[in-house]
Amino acid sequence: MGNEKTAKVVWSGSDLQFHGTLGSGYEFDLNSNAGPGGGSPMEFLLAGVAGCTAMDVISILQKMRQKVHDFSVEISGVRADDHPKVYTEVDITYVVRGENLKEENVARAIELSEDIYCSASQMFRRSGTTVTSSYRIEETAVTAD
Repeated sequence: MGNEKTAKVVWSGSDLQFHGTLGSGYEFDLNSNAGPGGGSPMEFLLAGVAGCTAMDVISILQKMRQKVHDFSVEISGVRADDHPKVYTEVDITYVVRGENLKEENVARAIELSEDIYCSASQMFRRSGTTVTSSYRIEETAVTAD
């Protein structure tokens, strides 16, 4: 048996609003009409992919001893017009800021995440979603060690 994860959502009693709790204890709000009061389930899918690959990439870059000062992952998805309105296309942009970053290391870290380690992005790829990615490296001033 694999590493089981759990989540529970409870209807708030109004419209399509739910309160969720993950097995870890983290709580969040869901709303069919996404807004400040709660994100939509489909937004959370994108956030899961972005978070999964971000954790992989920063971990790999740190093991490569790259001096990363700031790192972010931006993700956008296009959904089918017809139900079940799955994501048909997802685009991921990695933005890495730091000192003397080696482009080949950034590219390799992303490749390792996308092809091997990030189970969330593999869920999209294996379901037929077209996943594209790009990266941007921004050099920052050298700091004293």
